[in-house]
Amino acid sequence: MELLKRGDQFPGISGYEGRVGEKLIEWIEPFANYKVDGIGNLIVELGEGEEKAIFMAHMDEIGLLITGITEDGKLKFKKIGGIDDRLLIGRHVDVITEDGKLDGVIGVTPVHLNLERKFDTIPWYAMEIDIGAESREEALELVKPLDYAVFKKHFAVLNRRYVSTRSLDDRFGVVALFEAIKDFVDHDLNGRFIFAFTVQEEIGLKGAKFLAERYNPEFAFAIDSFACCSSLTGDVRLGKGAVIRAVDNSAIYTRRLARKILEIAKKNKIPIQIGVTGGGTDASVFQHKSEVLALSVPIKYLHSEVEMLHLDDLNALIKLIQATVFEPQPEVINCSNISAISRLVFS
Repeated sequence: MELLKRGDQFPGISGYEGRVGEKLIEWIEPFANYKVDGIGNLIVELGEGEEKAIFMAHMDEIGLLITGITEDGKLKFKKIGGIDDRLLIGRHVDVITEDGKLDGVIGVTPVHLNLERKFDTIPWYAMEIDIGAESREEALELVKPLDYAVFKKHFAVLNRRYVSTRSLDDRFGVVALFEAIKDFVDHDLNGRFIFAFTVQEEIGLKGAKFLAERYNPEFAFAIDSFACCSSLTGDVRLGKGAVIRAVDNSAIYTRRLARKILEIAKKNKIPIQIGVTGGGTDASVFQHKSEVLALSVPIKYLHSEVEMLHLDDLNALIKLIQATVFEPQPEVINCSNISAISRLVFS
């Protein structure tokens, strides 16, 4: 829980993940070597030989990019990632600058002054962030266009089993991969495994697309959220275990791989669910070259300030990642086609 709380606090909207990456490097350095690629993905490679699998968790979060400053010192912005306009009005935000961060608020006309009694959703482009500046010149001393803002984060533990905060999507995935990496470094692995903390997922899976140009793994896994719970997601519930995200808006994931992961979970007595949801994941961009799957935990209230997960589900997910990597490869007889041999691991 403490690691999740620490990882959640670092701001980093799509394209601005540097602070998250810097902190993650501090975590990884005592355990493994790492590299940062040209777009900003943070990568750890473990094991030797052919590329067996890539696991990806994205570092970026949704937020607001500052686009301009009004004459009276308010900040105009553009949404980065999928944010419901209804969630913006009346919110506290942290404005992130090169020098630090500032408090800001997105104000609302009080009901006392709403004489027409109109309560329609205000579109994002009609809103402004108030940082207490009284003029454009004063605001420019504090903030510049292309700085950004995120929802102010409050980390809540509910009934000793749930965590609720902003940017669990996908900082829980970052924590899950990091915990798995710590366990893998002292073991001999059956092939080369790539663990990537990706950038710009929320605006089109950009970091994963960059990885897909370089890597050719047999299997590609996204460690990402499962938006829960509605009629679309069926029986998936918080507290019932990790989730195999079988279908979403970006992919119908590889059924054979889904069945194999289900078998691994049952064999290792890991609570597991399987379901359908919306959105997309980094794994989908590998679909033309790899067997792909998204491994998740169910999250309520996704893309809001109060995203919620069950800690037991996160523990189950970490165990599932570990069990998947440690799954033994069947013994095979002589064969000239090495790629055919490696595919047998999940056949």
